[in-house]
Amino acid sequence: MDSLAAARASALAAPVPARLSAKQLGAALALSAICGVLFWRDWPLYPFKLLVVLMHESGHAVATHLVGGSVDTISISPDEGGLTWSRYADTLVNHVIVSSAGYVGSTVSGCVLLFAAARARTGKLPLLLLAAWTFSAALLWVRDLFTLAFTLGCTLALFAVARFGSPLLRKLLLAFLASFSVLYALFDIQDDLLHLHSSGQSDADALARATFIPAIVWGLSWGAMSLGLVFTTLKWALGPRSREPVDPDPLAAIARGPL
Repeated sequence: MDSLAAARASALAAPVPARLSAKQLGAALALSAICGVLFWRDWPLYPFKLLVVLMHESGHAVATHLVGGSVDTISISPDEGGLTWSRYADTLVNHVIVSSAGYVGSTVSGCVLLFAAARARTGKLPLLLLAAWTFSAALLWVRDLFTLAFTLGCTLALFAVARFGSPLLRKLLLAFLASFSVLYALFDIQDDLLHLHSSGQSDADALARATFIPAIVWGLSWGAMSLGLVFTTLKWALGPRSREPVDPDPLAAIARGPL
């Protein structure tokens, strides 16, 4: 009985990590976007850009499986390029789904991270899930040394932050990854449409050849869809929040565990 009473007293005394407020989340997203624009070509953002490329290629891979195909390998290159080798039935619908899944998938990933940054109390579980995703990608689809080293390095880094980082650091990292992945997806669409830094072999170009619809139409459609997803997520994440009920049993809350 004494040990149970001590556990309850400890649970009552231990502070529960608070979720980011709307102002804190908005400030973190704005700062991340500003840093992304100002330091876009600088080396500190390089690993984050490769991570978003991995999200992009993972989107193609997941879409391939959804249409009943198979993925041989995905790879990313030091120059921030990416490639997914996959096989699926040669139909127009499959082409549209798989080719669109890269840009849209990056945006969806960013929106999920934004959701997590807004609602998680500690940010531990979302980062562990990210680490599980990079590790799974390495096991399922990666065959080359550079991509393998990067994905496993991301797995270790994300796990370390989830395990040893403070709740504030975890949530700020989630907010940064969310805004950066969305920003990179939009910049990537712009680069591919204008061929500023691409080789002219973009997903929009591939669909233009398959459908005879100009690449700019596909790119603008993906951009509009991405912006719509982002604004919807932001409206939900930064909108008014209801008062959270107080848990009558702190031990039950500990058993459930915070996100």
